[in-house]
Amino acid sequence: MSTKENALSIFALGGLNEIGKNMYAIEYSNDIVIIDCGNKFPDESLLGIDLIIPDITYLVENKDKVKALIVTHGHEDHIGGIPFFLKKLNIPVYATRFTLGLIEIKLKEHKLLRESKLVEINSNSILKFGEMSVSFFKVIHSIPDCLGMVFRTPAGNIVHTGDFKFDLTPANKEHADIHKMAEIGQEGVLLLLSESTNAERPGLSPSEQMVGDHVEAAFMKAKRKVIVSTFASNISRVQQVVLAAHKTNRKLALLGRSMVNVVEVAMDRGYLTVPDGMLIAPQEINEMPPEKVAILCTGSQGEPLAALARLSTGNFRGVDILPEDTVILAAGPIPGNERNVTSIVDNLFALGAKVIYGTGSTSGMHVSGHGYQEDLKLMLTLMKPTYFIPIHGEFRMLHHHRLLAESVGVEKGNTFIINNGDVVEIENGIARQTRTVPVGNTYVEGGDVGNIGDYVLRDRKQLSEDGMFMIIVTISKADRKLMTEPETFSRGFTDHRDFSELRKNVNELTVNIVDELQEANRNSRNVMKKQIKKSIREYVYSQTKKNPMIVPILIEI
Repeated sequence: MSTKENALSIFALGGLNEIGKNMYAIEYSNDIVIIDCGNKFPDESLLGIDLIIPDITYLVENKDKVKALIVTHGHEDHIGGIPFFLKKLNIPVYATRFTLGLIEIKLKEHKLLRESKLVEINSNSILKFGEMSVSFFKVIHSIPDCLGMVFRTPAGNIVHTGDFKFDLTPANKEHADIHKMAEIGQEGVLLLLSESTNAERPGLSPSEQMVGDHVEAAFMKAKRKVIVSTFASNISRVQQVVLAAHKTNRKLALLGRSMVNVVEVAMDRGYLTVPDGMLIAPQEINEMPPEKVAILCTGSQGEPLAALARLSTGNFRGVDILPEDTVILAAGPIPGNERNVTSIVDNLFALGAKVIYGTGSTSGMHVSGHGYQEDLKLMLTLMKPTYFIPIHGEFRMLHHHRLLAESVGVEKGNTFIINNGDVVEIENGIARQTRTVPVGNTYVEGGDVGNIGDYVLRDRKQLSEDGMFMIIVTISKADRKLMTEPETFSRGFTDHRDFSELRKNVNELTVNIVDELQEANRNSRNVMKKQIKKSIREYVYSQTKKNPMIVPILIEI
């Protein structure tokens, strides 16, 4: 189903009622423009899954209309799905210089760079797609080169803010285009899509400048090595670490592939300044006095294979954390990662390290890149939209953002809290939620994309919880009778001393089932497997209150 000829459609394939895999679409007449294509990481229930990306079925079905992918900034939840997207829809990708550098790394890994069309844009660019034109404005976030965008269409102007905060003293001296935002609002905004991540937090978001002062103070006090873990993409934070290391006469080592890659892109493209001779290789760390060394590493979110986790367990080859070393976690844990981060902090304390962790006023080592309530209200006030769709957040965040919008003048009833796939259509200046497009999660596991169904995940969950129970039955092809006693094995089920009795009873039950089916002349392979599986599951549960995966194996001789 496609949009009406003169209607403007706005919908999300990811990013609504969730944090991550952001993807939004603007559709007018015969043109669709995509905003962002991110991923998100699986929780513990999605065993074996590496990434979750948006389902782009609707876009593939309408591929002749899809004209471009425009990227707001370079965080994983906005660019992580791009290689998988381009394998199905090889359309031009528009992004700023730094963001393109990060996208290029991903496309090289997927061997897609040479066949992809990447177009550099900036806040002064103007793009044209059919009857839509797109212009841009600078916003401040926790990564360089971020853009908001304005879609000008015959039906009205649509603004997408990207991720943002208002920081009047940014560490990188790059200021938001507040005057341009005000001009856009004066021109008239029919619909605003604005991020909602911190819509529950009152006040204004603190300035990144505050973090630099705290980092420098910690370096000054440190007696031995300083290890700082942060998001590799937070180049302002990385620059602050570089400056602190320089002021305390320390060399700097980078640990973690993403940290090395992002710092290389930032240095090559002029977003990060590192004094000549400061960077050293990891193997040089132990060759220098500890008070002359700083380490910048990945793993601030507790990722088990990242550098910080391996350092905390003594498993990073050639680099050890020793008593009196200072470890700084210069990033707040993303919701869901708290347990892993806490475990690493405990390990670091056990090694005798001085650990500085926590967010905001707790440690002063991190501030959010997402605007608080007053930031969000300022954006709404500048844009003065007729209609509003809060995006990039879970339901409670979207709800709070709606209340903020109403508090600064957006009319009640003109805010749409919608789900991924819900389409808001604007026709003759009136916006309505009218229809839906197919959406969902596409799972990535190694090189396998989109072929992992819910039934596979259900089986994995069952195996992880209750294990497996296998029954091998050997029957004669000629008369369908048992040729030997059934054999029973279990994996991950139980090592209880009574298992031998349970196994004996299961074998007897299996013999009785085969005999009964033989007498009833219902001894086909499928019927036999189905009946064995059903009866044994019921029996095992009645005896153990466990529900292992029952796997009957029939061998016909």
